[in-house]
Amino acid sequence: MSDDATPGAPGGQQDPHLDDTGQADRITQFWDSARPSAGRTSHGGAVGERSENVVPPPAWAFGDSPGLADELLGLVLDGVKTATAGALWEYEAAGEPVPAKGDLSIVLDGAGEPRLLIRTTRAETVPFEEVTAEHAYLEGEGDRSLESWRQDHERYWRRTLASLGREFDPSMPVVCERFKILFRA
Repeated sequence: MSDDATPGAPGGQQDPHLDDTGQADRITQFWDSARPSAGRTSHGGAVGERSENVVPPPAWAFGDSPGLADELLGLVLDGVKTATAGALWEYEAAGEPVPAKGDLSIVLDGAGEPRLLIRTTRAETVPFEEVTAEHAYLEGEGDRSLESWRQDHERYWRRTLASLGREFDPSMPVVCERFKILFRA
C-alpha cells in the first residue's frame, strides 16, 4: 500500500477546485445532509444560530495525489483504516490547527468530491520513532505492521517535507489521529 498524509495538513492533498463556487456548493450540500449525523442541526439561518451548525467543517483528501486519496479513502470505506498521521511541521507551516478529539472533517475523494464526514476520536503528538504498532495497524496500510508503516511514512515525509525546508528525522513530531465515520455520501 501507499504512504499516508494527514487531514488538513499541507502534505494532505488539497483539492484545487475548493475555491470553485460549484465545489463549495457541493461541500455545503454534503454538510446539509451530513450535519444531523454529527448532532448539528440548523434552523434555516435564524438570527443567533451557531455558525458551527451552518458552516461546513474543513474539507480535505488523504495523501498528496488523486490516486492516493482514492486508495486511502477506499480503506476507510472498507472499515480497514480508522487512523492517520501527519507531521506536526506540516500543520505549523500551513497555520492550521492540530486535530483534536471531537473535531469534524469532510473527506474528499481524488476528484475533490465530498464522501465522508468523520469525527476525530483521539489525537496525540509523539516522535516518529514512538508511533505505536497499534496506531500503524489502525492506519490499515501495507501489511499493517509498524515496520511497514515506518518505511512508507519515512519515504512519504522525505518527499514532502523538503518543500517546507525540513528533512525527515526519526525524532520529528507526528500527529497520530483516530477517527470514526459519521456519514457517507
